[in-house]
Amino acid sequence: MKIFTSFTLITIYLLTISCNIELKKNDIDIKTSDLTLPSNLKINQIQVLGTHNSYSKPIDTAVLNYLDPVLEGMIDKYFTQMTDEQKVFFNEYHPNKIKFRESLSYNHPNFNEQLNAGLRSFEIDVYYDPKGGRFTKPAAYEFLKKQGKKDLLPFDTTDLSEPGFKVMHIADIDFRSHYPTFSLALKALKSWSDKNSKHIPIFIIIEAKDSGMPIFPNSTKVLPFDEEAFDALDEKIFSILGKDKVITPDQVRGKYSTLEEAVKAQNWPLLTNSRGKFLFMLLPSTAGANIENPTPYLKDRPSLEGRAMFLQSQPGRPYSAFLLLDNAIIRKNEIMEHVKNGYLVRSRTDIDTYEAKVNDRTRSVAAFESGAQVLSTDYFKPGNAYGTDYYITLPGNNPVRINPVNSNDYSPGEK
Repeated sequence: MKIFTSFTLITIYLLTISCNIELKKNDIDIKTSDLTLPSNLKINQIQVLGTHNSYSKPIDTAVLNYLDPVLEGMIDKYFTQMTDEQKVFFNEYHPNKIKFRESLSYNHPNFNEQLNAGLRSFEIDVYYDPKGGRFTKPAAYEFLKKQGKKDLLPFDTTDLSEPGFKVMHIADIDFRSHYPTFSLALKALKSWSDKNSKHIPIFIIIEAKDSGMPIFPNSTKVLPFDEEAFDALDEKIFSILGKDKVITPDQVRGKYSTLEEAVKAQNWPLLTNSRGKFLFMLLPSTAGANIENPTPYLKDRPSLEGRAMFLQSQPGRPYSAFLLLDNAIIRKNEIMEHVKNGYLVRSRTDIDTYEAKVNDRTRSVAAFESGAQVLSTDYFKPGNAYGTDYYITLPGNNPVRINPVNSNDYSPGEK
Protein backbone atom coordinates (compact mmCIF):
# COMPACT_ATOMS: atom_id res chain seq x y z
CA MET A 1 0.00 0.00 0.00
CA LYS A 2 1.40 3.38 -0.95
CA ILE A 3 1.37 6.15 1.58
CA PHE A 4 -0.44 9.01 -0.13
CA THR A 5 -3.24 9.67 -2.54
CA SER A 6 -1.83 10.53 -5.99
CA PHE A 7 -2.07 14.21 -6.84
CA THR A 8 -4.02 14.88 -10.03
CA LEU A 9 -3.18 17.71 -12.39
CA ILE A 10 -6.13 19.60 -10.97
CA THR A 11 -4.66 19.33 -7.47
CA ILE A 12 -1.28 20.55 -8.67
CA TYR A 13 -3.00 23.45 -10.38
CA LEU A 14 -4.83 24.39 -7.19
CA LEU A 15 -1.60 24.18 -5.21
CA THR A 16 0.14 26.59 -7.51
CA ILE A 17 -2.80 28.99 -7.58
CA SER A 18 -2.77 29.05 -3.77
CA CYS A 19 0.87 30.15 -3.93
CA ASN A 20 0.15 32.84 -6.54
CA ILE A 21 2.91 31.32 -8.70
CA GLU A 22 2.86 31.87 -12.46
CA LEU A 23 2.29 28.64 -14.38
CA LYS A 24 4.28 27.51 -17.36
CA LYS A 25 4.18 24.13 -19.10
CA ASN A 26 7.37 22.09 -18.81
CA ASP A 27 7.97 18.54 -19.97
CA ILE A 28 8.95 16.54 -16.93
CA ASP A 29 11.45 13.68 -17.29
CA ILE A 30 9.06 10.77 -16.89
CA LYS A 31 7.37 10.02 -20.20
CA THR A 32 4.08 8.94 -18.63
CA SER A 33 3.80 12.20 -16.68
CA ASP A 34 2.02 15.33 -17.77
CA LEU A 35 2.99 17.47 -14.80
CA THR A 36 2.60 21.23 -14.92
CA LEU A 37 5.17 23.30 -13.03
CA PRO A 38 5.48 27.03 -12.39
CA SER A 39 8.11 28.86 -14.39
CA ASN A 40 9.52 30.75 -11.39
CA LEU A 41 9.80 27.76 -9.07
CA LYS A 42 13.24 27.55 -7.44
CA ILE A 43 15.12 24.39 -6.58
CA ASN A 44 14.57 24.92 -2.84
CA GLN A 45 10.80 25.00 -3.48
CA ILE A 46 10.53 21.40 -4.63
CA GLN A 47 10.56 18.00 -2.97
CA VAL A 48 12.25 14.86 -4.31
CA LEU A 49 12.65 11.29 -3.14
CA GLY A 50 15.86 9.28 -3.13
CA THR A 51 17.59 6.35 -1.50
CA HIS A 52 19.89 5.89 1.48
CA ASN A 53 23.23 4.15 0.83
CA SER A 54 22.15 4.15 -2.79
CA TYR A 55 25.10 2.16 -4.18
CA SER A 56 24.82 -0.81 -1.80
CA LYS A 57 24.64 -4.48 -2.65
CA PRO A 58 23.50 -6.95 0.05
CA ILE A 59 26.05 -7.99 2.66
CA ASP A 60 26.91 -11.71 2.82
CA THR A 61 24.86 -13.70 5.35
CA ALA A 62 28.00 -15.29 6.79
CA VAL A 63 29.34 -11.83 7.72
CA LEU A 64 26.04 -10.91 9.37
CA ASN A 65 25.89 -14.19 11.31
CA TYR A 66 29.30 -13.50 12.79
CA LEU A 67 28.78 -9.82 13.47
CA ASP A 68 25.31 -9.67 14.98
CA PRO A 69 26.12 -11.03 18.45
CA VAL A 70 29.49 -9.25 18.54
CA LEU A 71 28.05 -5.87 17.65
CA GLU A 72 25.06 -6.20 19.95
CA GLY A 73 27.35 -6.53 22.95
CA MET A 74 29.59 -3.70 21.78
CA ILE A 75 26.69 -1.32 21.21
CA ASP A 76 25.12 -2.07 24.60
CA LYS A 77 28.45 -1.40 26.30
CA TYR A 78 29.05 1.77 24.30
CA PHE A 79 25.58 3.09 25.12
CA THR A 80 26.17 2.77 28.87
CA GLN A 81 29.31 4.90 28.51
CA MET A 82 27.57 7.71 26.61
CA THR A 83 26.85 11.07 28.18
CA ASP A 84 23.21 12.13 28.36
CA GLU A 85 23.80 14.50 25.44
CA GLN A 86 25.30 11.72 23.33
CA LYS A 87 22.35 9.45 24.12
CA VAL A 88 19.89 12.11 22.98
CA PHE A 89 21.80 12.52 19.71
CA PHE A 90 22.00 8.76 19.17
CA ASN A 91 18.32 8.19 19.91
CA GLU A 92 17.28 10.92 17.48
CA TYR A 93 19.15 9.39 14.58
CA HIS A 94 18.54 5.77 15.64
CA PRO A 95 15.17 5.93 17.40
CA ASN A 96 14.39 2.21 17.41
CA LYS A 97 16.55 -0.61 18.69
CA ILE A 98 17.12 -3.01 15.85
CA LYS A 99 19.71 -5.68 15.13
CA PHE A 100 22.62 -4.89 12.82
CA ARG A 101 21.49 -7.41 10.20
CA GLU A 102 18.01 -5.89 10.19
CA SER A 103 19.39 -2.38 9.73
CA LEU A 104 20.80 -3.61 6.41
CA SER A 105 17.63 -5.35 5.22
CA TYR A 106 17.32 -3.42 1.98
CA ASN A 107 18.53 -3.99 -1.55
CA HIS A 108 19.03 -1.22 -4.10
CA PRO A 109 19.41 -1.71 -7.86
CA ASN A 110 21.91 0.30 -9.90
CA PHE A 111 21.57 4.05 -10.44
CA ASN A 112 19.97 3.67 -13.88
CA GLU A 113 17.07 1.67 -12.51
CA GLN A 114 16.59 4.06 -9.60
CA LEU A 115 16.69 7.12 -11.87
CA ASN A 116 14.27 5.55 -14.32
CA ALA A 117 11.93 4.89 -11.39
CA GLY A 118 11.88 8.64 -10.68
CA LEU A 119 14.32 8.89 -7.79
CA ARG A 120 16.28 12.13 -7.77
CA SER A 121 18.56 11.82 -4.75
CA PHE A 122 21.36 9.44 -3.87
CA GLU A 123 23.64 8.94 -0.90
CA ILE A 124 27.22 7.87 -1.62
CA ASP A 125 29.79 7.00 1.05
CA VAL A 126 33.39 7.64 0.03
CA TYR A 127 36.71 6.52 1.51
CA TYR A 128 40.04 8.19 0.83
CA ASP A 129 42.60 5.99 -0.90
CA PRO A 130 45.28 8.22 -2.46
CA LYS A 131 47.70 5.39 -3.26
CA GLY A 132 45.21 2.66 -4.18
CA GLY A 133 44.89 -0.91 -2.98
CA ARG A 134 43.71 -0.07 0.55
CA PHE A 135 40.37 -1.89 0.23
CA THR A 136 41.15 -4.82 -2.06
CA LYS A 137 41.03 -7.53 0.64
CA PRO A 138 38.15 -6.93 3.07
CA ALA A 139 39.01 -8.27 6.51
CA ALA A 140 35.63 -10.00 6.95
CA TYR A 141 36.12 -12.16 3.86
CA GLU A 142 39.75 -12.90 4.69
CA PHE A 143 38.74 -13.99 8.19
CA LEU A 144 35.81 -16.12 7.05
CA LYS A 145 37.86 -17.82 4.36
CA LYS A 146 40.35 -18.91 7.03
CA GLN A 147 37.39 -20.30 8.97
CA GLY A 148 36.55 -22.48 5.97
CA LYS A 149 33.68 -20.39 4.58
CA LYS A 150 33.17 -20.78 0.84
CA ASP A 151 30.84 -19.35 -1.80
CA LEU A 152 30.82 -15.87 -0.30
CA LEU A 153 28.91 -13.30 -2.34
CA PRO A 154 31.06 -11.89 -5.16
CA PHE A 155 33.06 -8.76 -4.48
CA ASP A 156 33.67 -6.41 -7.40
CA THR A 157 37.27 -5.16 -7.24
CA THR A 158 37.14 -2.99 -10.39
CA ASP A 159 39.74 -0.21 -10.06
CA LEU A 160 40.22 -0.81 -6.32
CA SER A 161 43.96 -1.10 -6.84
CA GLU A 162 44.04 2.34 -8.45
CA PRO A 163 44.41 5.61 -6.48
CA GLY A 164 41.11 7.36 -5.84
CA PHE A 165 38.02 7.41 -3.69
CA LYS A 166 36.30 4.12 -2.96
CA VAL A 167 32.57 3.59 -2.37
CA MET A 168 31.24 1.30 0.36
CA HIS A 169 29.16 1.45 3.51
CA ILE A 170 31.53 0.03 6.13
CA ALA A 171 35.12 -0.86 5.28
CA ASP A 172 35.92 -4.58 5.76
CA ILE A 173 32.29 -5.36 6.67
CA ASP A 174 29.65 -3.93 4.32
CA PHE A 175 31.78 -3.32 1.24
CA ARG A 176 29.79 -4.72 -1.71
CA SER A 177 28.88 -1.89 -4.07
CA HIS A 178 27.42 -1.38 -7.53
CA TYR A 179 30.22 1.16 -7.98
CA PRO A 180 33.49 0.23 -6.23
CA THR A 181 34.96 3.67 -6.95
CA PHE A 182 33.59 7.20 -6.85
CA SER A 183 34.67 7.69 -10.45
CA LEU A 184 32.50 4.78 -11.59
CA ALA A 185 29.54 6.14 -9.64
CA LEU A 186 29.92 9.61 -11.19
CA LYS A 187 30.31 8.20 -14.67
CA ALA A 188 27.11 6.18 -14.27
CA LEU A 189 25.24 9.31 -13.16
CA LYS A 190 26.66 11.39 -16.02
CA SER A 191 25.80 8.73 -18.58
CA TRP A 192 22.15 8.71 -17.55
CA SER A 193 22.07 12.50 -17.28
CA ASP A 194 23.48 12.99 -20.78
CA LYS A 195 20.74 10.74 -22.16
CA ASN A 196 18.03 12.53 -20.16
CA SER A 197 19.31 16.08 -20.40
CA LYS A 198 16.12 17.79 -19.22
CA HIS A 199 15.94 15.99 -15.89
CA ILE A 200 15.37 18.01 -12.74
CA PRO A 201 18.45 18.43 -10.52
CA ILE A 202 19.77 15.28 -8.88
CA PHE A 203 20.68 15.82 -5.22
CA ILE A 204 23.73 13.81 -4.14
CA ILE A 205 24.67 13.36 -0.48
CA ILE A 206 28.35 12.56 -0.03
CA GLU A 207 29.42 11.08 3.30
CA ALA A 208 33.16 11.34 3.87
CA LYS A 209 33.95 8.19 5.84
CA ASP A 210 36.82 8.87 8.22
CA SER A 211 36.57 5.90 10.59
CA GLY A 212 36.13 2.16 10.39
CA MET A 213 34.98 -0.73 12.58
CA PRO A 214 38.16 -2.74 13.36
CA ILE A 215 36.41 -5.91 14.48
CA PHE A 216 38.15 -8.46 12.29
CA PRO A 217 41.90 -9.19 12.37
CA ASN A 218 43.99 -7.02 10.04
CA SER A 219 41.21 -4.48 9.58
CA THR A 220 41.86 -1.65 7.14
CA LYS A 221 43.08 1.64 8.53
CA VAL A 222 40.65 4.29 7.32
CA LEU A 223 42.29 7.59 6.44
CA PRO A 224 40.95 10.96 7.60
CA PHE A 225 39.83 13.57 5.10
CA ASP A 226 42.30 16.46 5.08
CA GLU A 227 42.29 19.52 2.85
CA GLU A 228 44.12 17.66 0.10
CA ALA A 229 41.54 14.87 0.16
CA PHE A 230 38.62 17.29 -0.05
CA ASP A 231 40.31 19.20 -2.88
CA ALA A 232 40.68 15.93 -4.78
CA LEU A 233 37.05 15.04 -4.09
CA ASP A 234 35.83 18.34 -5.54
CA GLU A 235 38.12 17.99 -8.53
CA LYS A 236 36.78 14.50 -9.23
CA ILE A 237 33.22 15.84 -9.30
CA PHE A 238 34.12 18.71 -11.62
CA SER A 239 36.33 16.67 -13.91
CA ILE A 240 33.82 13.87 -14.54
CA LEU A 241 30.54 15.75 -14.55
CA GLY A 242 31.82 19.10 -15.82
CA LYS A 243 31.45 22.34 -13.87
CA ASP A 244 28.50 23.35 -16.02
CA LYS A 245 26.50 20.43 -14.62
CA VAL A 246 27.11 21.24 -10.94
CA ILE A 247 25.09 23.75 -8.89
CA THR A 248 27.73 25.24 -6.58
CA PRO A 249 27.70 27.36 -3.41
CA ASP A 250 29.26 30.21 -5.42
CA GLN A 251 26.30 30.24 -7.79
CA VAL A 252 23.83 30.46 -4.91
CA ARG A 253 25.85 33.07 -3.00
CA GLY A 254 26.05 35.34 -6.03
CA LYS A 255 26.58 38.95 -4.91
CA TYR A 256 25.69 38.31 -1.26
CA SER A 257 28.44 38.58 1.34
CA THR A 258 27.87 35.08 2.73
CA LEU A 259 26.22 31.91 1.51
CA GLU A 260 23.75 31.94 4.39
CA GLU A 261 22.70 35.50 3.57
CA ALA A 262 21.95 34.39 0.01
CA VAL A 263 20.06 31.34 1.24
CA LYS A 264 17.86 33.43 3.52
CA ALA A 265 17.18 35.74 0.58
CA GLN A 266 15.96 32.70 -1.40
CA ASN A 267 18.74 33.20 -3.96
CA TRP A 268 18.56 29.61 -5.21
CA PRO A 269 18.49 29.08 -8.99
CA LEU A 270 15.27 28.51 -10.88
CA LEU A 271 14.26 24.94 -11.56
CA THR A 272 13.93 25.76 -15.25
CA ASN A 273 17.59 26.84 -15.32
CA SER A 274 18.76 23.80 -13.35
CA ARG A 275 17.70 20.93 -15.57
CA GLY A 276 20.35 18.37 -16.32
CA LYS A 277 22.40 19.39 -13.28
CA PHE A 278 23.56 17.98 -9.95
CA LEU A 279 23.73 19.45 -6.45
CA PHE A 280 26.12 17.89 -3.93
CA MET A 281 25.68 17.96 -0.14
CA LEU A 282 28.64 16.93 2.01
CA LEU A 283 28.59 15.19 5.37
CA PRO A 284 32.20 15.97 6.34
CA SER A 285 32.65 12.95 8.62
CA THR A 286 31.22 9.52 9.31
CA ALA A 287 27.47 9.81 9.96
CA GLY A 288 27.79 13.59 9.75
CA ALA A 289 28.37 13.61 13.49
CA ASN A 290 31.11 16.22 13.84
CA ILE A 291 29.64 19.38 12.31
CA GLU A 292 30.59 21.41 15.38
CA ASN A 293 34.26 20.68 14.79
CA PRO A 294 36.19 22.62 12.14
CA THR A 295 36.50 20.73 8.88
CA PRO A 296 39.33 21.19 6.35
CA TYR A 297 36.63 21.62 3.71
CA LEU A 298 36.12 25.14 5.08
CA LYS A 299 39.77 26.19 5.32
CA ASP A 300 40.12 29.70 3.86
CA ARG A 301 36.63 29.29 2.37
CA PRO A 302 34.15 30.64 4.96
CA SER A 303 31.28 30.60 2.45
CA LEU A 304 32.56 27.55 0.55
CA GLU A 305 34.21 29.70 -2.11
CA GLY A 306 35.23 27.56 -5.07
CA ARG A 307 33.83 24.38 -3.54
CA ALA A 308 31.70 21.81 -5.36
CA MET A 309 29.50 20.86 -2.41
CA PHE A 310 27.20 22.41 0.14
CA LEU A 311 28.33 21.50 3.66
CA GLN A 312 26.22 20.04 6.45
CA SER A 313 25.68 22.82 8.94
CA GLN A 314 23.49 24.46 11.53
CA PRO A 315 21.94 27.90 11.01
CA GLY A 316 24.03 30.90 11.93
CA ARG A 317 27.23 30.18 10.06
CA PRO A 318 28.48 31.94 6.90
CA TYR A 319 28.34 28.67 4.95
CA SER A 320 24.97 27.48 6.27
CA ALA A 321 22.72 26.22 3.49
CA PHE A 322 22.26 22.46 3.98
CA LEU A 323 20.83 20.92 7.16
CA LEU A 324 20.60 17.22 8.05
CA LEU A 325 17.47 16.57 10.13
CA ASP A 326 16.66 12.91 9.63
CA ASN A 327 14.04 12.49 12.35
CA ALA A 328 11.00 14.36 11.05
CA ILE A 329 8.78 12.98 13.79
CA ILE A 330 10.47 15.16 16.41
CA ARG A 331 11.83 17.87 14.06
CA LYS A 332 8.85 18.47 11.77
CA ASN A 333 8.02 22.04 12.88
CA GLU A 334 11.70 22.94 12.99
CA ILE A 335 12.22 21.62 9.46
CA MET A 336 9.24 23.60 8.20
CA GLU A 337 10.71 26.82 9.59
CA HIS A 338 14.12 26.11 8.10
CA VAL A 339 12.59 25.41 4.69
CA LYS A 340 10.59 28.65 4.85
CA ASN A 341 13.83 30.47 5.67
CA GLY A 342 15.51 29.13 2.54
CA TYR A 343 17.63 26.26 3.89
CA LEU A 344 17.96 22.95 2.07
CA VAL A 345 17.01 20.03 4.35
CA ARG A 346 17.46 16.27 4.07
CA SER A 347 15.23 14.00 6.14
CA ARG A 348 14.33 10.30 6.09
CA THR A 349 11.03 8.52 5.59
CA ASP A 350 12.35 5.42 7.37
CA ILE A 351 15.34 4.81 9.62
CA ASP A 352 17.28 1.56 10.08
CA THR A 353 14.49 -0.35 8.23
CA TYR A 354 12.25 -0.26 11.32
CA GLU A 355 9.28 1.31 9.54
CA ALA A 356 9.29 -1.42 6.89
CA LYS A 357 9.50 -4.10 9.58
CA VAL A 358 6.43 -2.87 11.47
CA ASN A 359 4.72 -1.36 8.41
CA ASP A 360 4.48 2.09 9.99
CA ARG A 361 4.18 5.22 7.83
CA THR A 362 4.14 7.76 10.66
CA ARG A 363 7.66 8.94 9.90
CA SER A 364 7.09 9.21 6.15
CA VAL A 365 3.96 11.31 6.65
CA ALA A 366 5.87 13.66 8.95
CA ALA A 367 8.80 13.82 6.52
CA PHE A 368 6.65 14.69 3.51
CA GLU A 369 4.65 17.28 5.44
CA SER A 370 7.80 18.85 6.91
CA GLY A 371 8.78 20.21 3.52
CA ALA A 372 12.30 18.78 3.65
CA GLN A 373 13.36 19.09 0.03
CA VAL A 374 15.33 15.84 -0.07
CA LEU A 375 13.81 12.69 1.41
CA SER A 376 15.61 9.35 1.64
CA THR A 377 14.09 5.88 1.85
CA ASP A 378 15.35 2.31 1.78
CA TYR A 379 12.14 1.15 0.08
CA PHE A 380 11.02 2.87 -3.11
CA LYS A 381 9.20 -0.08 -4.66
CA PRO A 382 7.03 -3.01 -3.47
CA GLY A 383 8.66 -6.02 -1.90
CA ASN A 384 10.85 -5.98 1.19
CA ALA A 385 12.68 -8.52 3.33
CA TYR A 386 10.01 -8.31 6.04
CA GLY A 387 7.11 -9.27 3.79
CA THR A 388 5.11 -6.13 4.59
CA ASP A 389 3.54 -3.85 2.00
CA TYR A 390 5.67 -0.90 3.10
CA TYR A 391 7.21 1.20 0.36
CA ILE A 392 7.46 4.92 -0.35
CA THR A 393 6.61 6.98 -3.40
CA LEU A 394 6.61 10.73 -3.85
CA PRO A 395 2.99 11.97 -3.73
CA GLY A 396 1.90 12.37 -7.33
CA ASN A 397 4.23 9.62 -8.53
CA ASN A 398 6.44 12.10 -10.39
CA PRO A 399 10.18 12.74 -9.92
CA VAL A 400 9.37 16.09 -8.31
CA ARG A 401 6.53 17.98 -6.72
CA ILE A 402 5.97 21.49 -5.43
CA ASN A 403 7.13 21.62 -1.82
CA PRO A 404 4.12 21.53 0.57
CA VAL A 405 5.68 24.29 2.67
CA ASN A 406 5.38 26.53 -0.40
CA SER A 407 1.70 25.71 -0.74
CA ASN A 408 -1.23 26.69 1.45
CA ASP A 409 -3.39 23.87 0.18
CA TYR A 410 -1.55 20.63 0.97
CA SER A 411 -3.48 17.80 2.56
CA PRO A 412 -1.90 14.32 2.32
CA GLY A 413 -4.04 11.23 2.26
CA GLU A 414 -3.51 7.50 2.58
CA LYS A 415 -3.33 5.46 -0.62
